[in-house]
Amino acid sequence: MIHPKTKLKHISHEIGYGVVATEFIPAGTITWVLDRLDQEFSPDEFLSMESVYQDILDTYSFRNNKGNLILCWDNGRFVNHSFKSNCLSTVYDFEIAIRDIHPGEQLTDDYGYLNISEPFKGIDEGTKRKIVYPDDLLKYYKVWDKQIENVFGEIIKLDQPLRPLISDELWEKVNRIIKGEEEIDSIIHNYYKSESH
Repeated sequence: MIHPKTKLKHISHEIGYGVVATEFIPAGTITWVLDRLDQEFSPDEFLSMESVYQDILDTYSFRNNKGNLILCWDNGRFVNHSFKSNCLSTVYDFEIAIRDIHPGEQLTDDYGYLNISEPFKGIDEGTKRKIVYPDDLLKYYKVWDKQIENVFGEIIKLDQPLRPLISDELWEKVNRIIKGEEEIDSIIHNYYKSESH
């Protein structure tokens, strides 16, 4: 489920629709949680589908570390790619804002950590990276780990509207990590190596 202080908005002809903040979302806010309504499809299920369904999943889903396609039931599926994303996936089935997100600003992910199946050229944002590759997670996980670590401690200090979707067991783990009683797990554990890579 995407953060409730967001809405779907047409961004541009080139980009299409995106998810924008309707209120200020501070760094350390959980912006998305995998929930019970999100659908998961195995590679075999995907291959058995008609092309119309495969096209939908290619456009709107991401792959988890098992290679299964996750299709968000809500506007989460419209979060666009950015090489300077303001949200980052964790290994705990939630995403976190790695910097403050202002009203009207898009919530963005770097598709490099979403196990894409084919490389694609992103919109030029003045970054060194211009193309997203299936193995970007192997190249950039240390950078992304650091960005997550920098704001992870804010989780328990902030209002978290998505907290009810996180199990008490996971919430206790988050607290132990923040207290320094447990190491934070690296985003590299989200990597899926497909046969095509």
